[in-house]
Amino acid sequence: DAFELNDTRVLAGTREVISIAVPDLFVHADLSIPVHVVHGKKDGPTLFLSGAVHGDEIIGVEIIRRVLSARRIGRISGTLIAVPIVNIFGFLNQSRYLPDRRDLNRSFPGSERGSIAARLAKTFTDHIMSQCTHGIDLHTAAINRENLPQIRAALTDNSDVEDMARAFGLPVVVNSNTIEGSLRHTAHELGIKTIVYEAGEALRVNE
Repeated sequence: DAFELNDTRVLAGTREVISIAVPDLFVHADLSIPVHVVHGKKDGPTLFLSGAVHGDEIIGVEIIRRVLSARRIGRISGTLIAVPIVNIFGFLNQSRYLPDRRDLNRSFPGSERGSIAARLAKTFTDHIMSQCTHGIDLHTAAINRENLPQIRAALTDNSDVEDMARAFGLPVVVNSNTIEGSLRHTAHELGIKTIVYEAGEALRVNE
C-alpha cells in the first residue's frame, strides 16, 4: 500500500521529499523541515532517522545525506523516514538551542501551545515518530568536546533494541535509561524501538 505523510501519498518502490511546516517566529518567517520518505516495495518496519535535534550537531545531516544517496536504499523492505535537520532554527543559527534558548531534546513530546521548542517537538512527534516502529537519533558531543563513537540504548527493555545497537559494530554500547523530555524517552513511551548514535563534535563533520 501507499505510505501517507502530511497528506502526501508515497507509492511502494518510490521516494518523496515532503515539507512539514514548523512553528513560525515572531517575525512571521515561514519555515519547514524537509522529510525524505523512501517506501519499499516489500512490507517491513518503519524507521525514522533524525539529525540535528541540537542545531549545531551537524554530523547527522551528512550521515543521512549519505544514507539517502546509497544505491541499495531503493531495495529496502518497509519505509525509511529521514529528517536530516529537525531543529531547523538552531541549525540556521549554528546553535544547540532554539531561539527561545530551550533545548529541543528536553521538550518532547511537546504541545500545540507554548514555547517554540514545545510546538516543534509536537510536530515531530505527531507527524514522524507516531508512524514509526523503530528509530535512530543521531548526535554529537556539545561544543568544544568530542565523543567516541557510541550507541546509547535501553538494552534491558527489548531484544530488538540490543540487536540494533550491536549492528553498528561500535567499540562502545552504553546501557542508558531514557531521560524525560528527550526524543528517545517519548519514542520509548510510544513503543518505538529507538537508539541514539553519538560521535564527533559540534559544528564538525568528522569521518
